[in-house]
Formats: sequence, structure tokens, C-alpha cells
Amino acid sequence: MDKLIYIAMTGAKHTLGQQDAVAHNLANANSTGFREEMHRFRAVDVQNSPLPSRAFVVDASVATDFSTGPLQYTGRTYDAAIEGKGWFAVQAADGSEAYTRDGSFQLSPDGVLLTRSGQPVIGDGGPITIPPDNEVVIGKDGSISAIPATGDRNAVNVIGRLKLVNPPEETLQRGDDGLFRVKGGAPAPLDETVQVAGGYLEGSNVNVVDQMVNMISLARQFEMQTQMLQKAEANDQAANKLLSTG
Repeated sequence: MDKLIYIAMTGAKHTLGQQDAVAHNLANANSTGFREEMHRFRAVDVQNSPLPSRAFVVDASVATDFSTGPLQYTGRTYDAAIEGKGWFAVQAADGSEAYTRDGSFQLSPDGVLLTRSGQPVIGDGGPITIPPDNEVVIGKDGSISAIPATGDRNAVNVIGRLKLVNPPEETLQRGDDGLFRVKGGAPAPLDETVQVAGGYLEGSNVNVVDQMVNMISLARQFEMQTQMLQKAEANDQAANKLLSTG
């Protein structure tokens, strides 16, 4: 009976955790550049038992689906999307370098290029500042060209270049702020092969139908595990009754 309780109890606990992850994915189904979060479970024997007759469920890993999302044309000057693999480098709140696929940039009041969440976008010389009274064009290689809004519009100046990286996906981990970082904290090197589509945004890679099916499956799984706990309790009561009768 102990084995039944261990498996059902820990299974129910982690099923709830997985439901939270699915709910988080569904909530970000329309978030720009979002990457689906995945959980993988496995059974582990209880090690301190003289006989390995008990097992419990552990959340073996929290993984990320790094497949690309659909590109959508917006025509907005400060929108950019990575074509294929790669990441935009940004400066996180703690000063570290982090990575995102969300290229819906904006300008701060003093002209610094920021993400929608307010992190400075990193270029080849640090955070990128856009001169006032200029329009910008983001090139395929991540270069940012400034065009005077008035006067000689042929006076195009390249004022910086986005830092584009493409570290191995297995070295990346998601932070609580939703940004990705290289395990160990070292900044990823610039990758010249990463390409950008200016005026586009990348959608989330969450498949809503799959997530809804997962949510239904998890609800049934949780119900089955709670029924197992109730069955264990009923068996315990029946055994106690039988012993007291004897």
C-alpha cells in the first residue's frame, strides 16, 4: 500500500505542476518569440528502503521547445525577427547578458533601444542609442541604419549592429524573467550567420490545440491519481476493520 501511496501522491503533485506549465504556455500562445516549456517525469526508487519496493515520481527535467514560430509582417520600423536559429542579446536587470527572440523593440525617452520589457538591446558597442529625428532600418545582418527624418534622406549612417548569437540550445536555460542565458553565465559569441527580418515579428511556437489536449489528459491523470489515494484509504480501513474483528 505504501508503494501505491508514494506513486499516487507524488504523481498527483507533479501533475499539478505540469498543469501550471501548460497553463503558462497557453497564456503565452500569443506572446512574441515565446518558447514552449516542457516537463518530463520519471519514477525513482526510494533509496533508503531495505527492499526497493517503493517508488515516487520526480520532475526529471524542465525542457524548452526551441522550434521556431511563424513570422508575421508588421511593417513597424523597430520590429525585427530572427530567421531560423539565433537570438537577440539584451542586458538583463542584473546587468548580465541574456537572450530573447522577442524583437518588438522600442525607444526610451533618451533614445536607447529597448525590448518591450525595458531591457537595453546590446549591439557591437554595448546598448544602442538612436539619434533623434532619425528613422531606422534594420538590415538582414542586424545592422541599424539611421535616415534623417528631414533634410537629405540619402545621408544614411550605420549607427550600430545588433548582437546576434546562436549558442548550442542544450546550453541555454530559461530565467524567471523569461530570458534565456548560457549555463555558467558566460556571454555567447557573436554569430555572423544569424539573419534578421526587419519589420517582422516572430509568433509563439505554442500549439494551442496540443496544449488543450495535454490539459485534458493531465486533468484525467490527476483524477486517476486521487482515486488511487482514495482506494488506498479504503483498503486501509478495510484492513483495520478485519484486524479489529479478528
